[in-house]
Amino acid sequence: MGRITVRRPVLRLGTGGTRARRPDTLAVEEPLEIRVAGRPLTVTMRTPGADFDLVAGFLAAEGIIGGPDDLTAMRYCADTEEQNTLDVALAPGVRPPDALLERAFTTTSACGVCGKSSIEALRVERPYDVAGDPVELSPKVLAELPDRLREAQRVFDRTGGLHAAGLFDADGGLLAVREDVGRHNAVDKVVGWALRKGLLPLRGRVLMVSGRASFELTQKASQAGIPVLAAVSAPSSLAVELAEDAGMTLVGFLRGETMNVYAGAERIGR
Repeated sequence: MGRITVRRPVLRLGTGGTRARRPDTLAVEEPLEIRVAGRPLTVTMRTPGADFDLVAGFLAAEGIIGGPDDLTAMRYCADTEEQNTLDVALAPGVRPPDALLERAFTTTSACGVCGKSSIEALRVERPYDVAGDPVELSPKVLAELPDRLREAQRVFDRTGGLHAAGLFDADGGLLAVREDVGRHNAVDKVVGWALRKGLLPLRGRVLMVSGRASFELTQKASQAGIPVLAAVSAPSSLAVELAEDAGMTLVGFLRGETMNVYAGAERIGR
């Protein structure tokens, strides 16, 4: 496993003319090539760590797998110098990725869908009835989630350069947290963790993300059966449309004691 952080020398300048050289801690960003049965599927830029969870979550989001029994093995490829290529073996009967799902080029850490080869490849069949999830949450519980997520961001404390995704229960209990240079990677790691433990669908759970709520993050939550997505920043228009269509609750600008509920307000109590 590669390093999560590295130390690099920097020149720190002050407005008063001060100049000082000192070491700084940076979050590592490295490529991970994902292969299925030896066939390259995509390359994503990620922070090393929880790679098996990342790949499992990615495949679940793409509708390729739905549970731990759909995977027979995951291993790092021995023909690569670093542990930056991971090959997946699917269980017999599991349909391999369609050609439309293959990325035409490298996926960056900023955007997980910009390499899609077709708009149609964005539309994944939903495996769970999220709209039928009866979970209810209080505004007080939701308001506490950003601080709880922030307290669990250990690598962010050292680098200031990572996104985070946290999975919570309806009472605000933290179940899992993952950090990564990419928002979508952090979510994939959380979903992959749950999938490998046989916890999908994630009924009655809340996914809290440290940045904005994009279409892709909303889609990933829906694919995992998560009824509530909350973000400290804004959602996109397409994220709101998808949340409404899927019957999800989407909360944005969750800061302090205020928040905006863009979809599924019936799940939020008083």
